[in-house]
Amino acid sequence: MKMMQEFREFAVKGNAIDLAVGVIVGGAFGKIVDSIVGDLIMPVIGKLSGGLDFSAYYIPLAGQAPGLPLAEAKKLGAVFAYGNFITIAVNFVILAFIVFMMVKQINRLKKADPDPEPALPPEEVLLLREIRDSLKR
Repeated sequence: MKMMQEFREFAVKGNAIDLAVGVIVGGAFGKIVDSIVGDLIMPVIGKLSGGLDFSAYYIPLAGQAPGLPLAEAKKLGAVFAYGNFITIAVNFVILAFIVFMMVKQINRLKKADPDPEPALPPEEVLLLREIRDSLKR
């Protein structure tokens, strides 16, 4: 019973709930970036490079005939699908850049917030300053 109570306290803490929301939103955001890379960026890069489809690039490792579509080559054995890796690497770079820009903006907004009034120094420091000032006179 005590373990269930501890788990309940952990689960309803703000940090655990914030983390869960972040994971869910991050997963959805990842799908959006996948679509941007796969549907918008990689076709443009393919067009600029002469109509190449990077996701279909592979090296057959199990003796498949060259020129087969990637899905068929995978059915026949192992393949080194470096084109798919290139697509995923571009996806990662875009996602990392977007997260960097978001964090940079959040940090800029935090700096723009006015700081609360500075805290007064401890009473001992005030007394020492008074003693110092009286000794100077």
